Amino acid sequence: MGLKEHAAAIRERVARTAALAGRKPSDVLLVGVTKTRSVQEMQEVASLVDAIGENKVQEAQVKREAWGDHPTPPWRLIGHLQNNKARRAVELFDAVDSLDSIPLAERLDRIAGELSRRLSVLIEVNTAKEASKTGMAPEAFPALLDRVLTLPNLKLEGLMTIGPLTDDEVRVRQAFAELRGMAEDARGRCGLPLPVLSMGMSGDFEWGILEGSTMVRIGTALFGPREYKML
Repeated sequence: MGLKEHAAAIRERVARTAALAGRKPSDVLLVGVTKTRSVQEMQEVASLVDAIGENKVQEAQVKREAWGDHPTPPWRLIGHLQNNKARRAVELFDAVDSLDSIPLAERLDRIAGELSRRLSVLIEVNTAKEASKTGMAPEAFPALLDRVLTLPNLKLEGLMTIGPLTDDEVRVRQAFAELRGMAEDARGRCGLPLPVLSMGMSGDFEWGILEGSTMVRIGTALFGPREYKML
């Protein structure tokens, strides 16, 4: 199977799972996770996904410079962002999905203002409660939410999480359900729609959709096993 067939198969799984949840396939956006993938591979799937998800600022910069005038969907930063790379992230990406601290929020807001743009963001929460996972602790979320709402150059779209590293459906879905509940509470507090719930990757995106995900991040199921090599 080629990339087009892989993408079609993923779309079919999304549609089937969305139907089980009483939702439309169009309710779920597909982000192609392109870590370590070549620009050529990325351009092949550009028209097959709703967004490109990159993990690292430096890798994204190299790829952007090589992209040329090929049509592209939005680029979203889905990996952890260090404060010292915030400026390049604002310059390179259409959205930062891994906002996880007040200092980072304030830095992104300041830089976005300097660049005369409003940056879309998701707050990443570690609902898996695993030390190896990025994202803020759930109990720290209200303070970050309140601060982000005061920052004029950030547009909060919703929340993101990474499911626990397990095949236990109950545990994974509990982590996703917790994020959904946090989003519902946040909507009540701030009055914003917060339409994006980014939950689910290649191994668990169907569980994410059943728990309300509106954005799934797919790498291996789209491209095949990752090969770690120099770009």
